[in-house]
Amino acid sequence: MADPSDLLIDRTLVLLRHAKAVPPESMPDLERPLADRGRADAAAAGRYLVAQGIEAELVLCSPSIRTRETWQYAAEAGAMATDVWYDRRIYSAGTEELLQVIYDVPAEVRTVVVVGHAPGIPWLADELALDGTSPNRVELTQKYPTSGLTVLHTTSRWADLGADDADLVDYVIPRG
Repeated sequence: MADPSDLLIDRTLVLLRHAKAVPPESMPDLERPLADRGRADAAAAGRYLVAQGIEAELVLCSPSIRTRETWQYAAEAGAMATDVWYDRRIYSAGTEELLQVIYDVPAEVRTVVVVGHAPGIPWLADELALDGTSPNRVELTQKYPTSGLTVLHTTSRWADLGADDADLVDYVIPRG
């Protein structure tokens, strides 16, 4: 039987920027919780994933309070995940660091959601998306606000994922 890591299988990668957090002046950055609007927007992101039929086998989440709460409110709104990994490398990560986290995803996993921060999440969405001219692609390069969410499909193994390896399925900004 063929090793699953050698098969060309469809994989879905969702890149979700955390929802709106409270201002940073009052506490350390890692400890900032979601604002009221952020909780509503995170739930809207969860409803979007449900409506699209996207069920994550794995969520890769920054350990910050606002990213943890983003996934928590998305899940409370119905978003599904088999497993959630909190990975410190996602916090303050650029494109290369985020790819290193994704490279660690087991080959048999088909759907991954990464919950992280700007500018890394927007940069990675831009780097991976093959289609450079669609309205969604142009929009994601111009603005990627809190709760911005990109859905990408690829047949590349997670360990081989690189620039222009994914089809841009959707880019949305869920609002609650």
